[in-house]
Amino acid sequence: MTTPDKQPEVPNIEIINIRPRYIYQLEKLQRLCFPTLGDGELIRAAHYLNHYEIFPEGNFIALHDDRPVGAGSGFLIDFDFAHPDHNFNEMLDGGWFSHHDPNGDWYYGADISIHPDYRAYGLGRRLYDARKSAVRMLNKRGIIAGGLLPGYVRYRGILTVHEYTEQVVAGKIWDATLSFQIKNGFQVRGMLEDYIEDYSSDNWAALIVWENPDYQPSLP
Repeated sequence: MTTPDKQPEVPNIEIINIRPRYIYQLEKLQRLCFPTLGDGELIRAAHYLNHYEIFPEGNFIALHDDRPVGAGSGFLIDFDFAHPDHNFNEMLDGGWFSHHDPNGDWYYGADISIHPDYRAYGLGRRLYDARKSAVRMLNKRGIIAGGLLPGYVRYRGILTVHEYTEQVVAGKIWDATLSFQIKNGFQVRGMLEDYIEDYSSDNWAALIVWENPDYQPSLP
């Protein structure tokens, strides 16, 4: 008599704010999670240390058995939606987050990294929820990010990147990154050309925005 296969147990994973002791492991996690990114686009240990020093409450690690298996990084800025064009390296100042402004209205989501072996446990959603909680706590307008388009590589030569993004937004194509972000409440507000060195998306990204429903404007 055969018995049905057991479902894999969900490991006990904790979401914490960034700590210096994990910065070298975070650098290794970046390289593992983003093999198609240019070397200059990757966040390194010294960058993570700076994130801890300037904005620990907005940078997060997912830990399993005291090992980082996920991370979410970002900083605060003011953003001009009338002139939204920018690229990843400029916005992040090469990964240093030196444009961080504690008085900025928006959280700029720089990176979500999930170890390939841990992508079935909802860590992306938990890291996005941690960001949203920080935004609510700090009473910021919301989250802005460049949504990468890793699935576009399968449609290059068939669709333009704009057509591909429109079909992802319409739910006709599933993109591992952008579809997930839309599912988590983000809206596409435009396209960013030459945003990041990534051959899978021809260097394009979608400008995505999540607005904080609990935001309270300051009184004059």
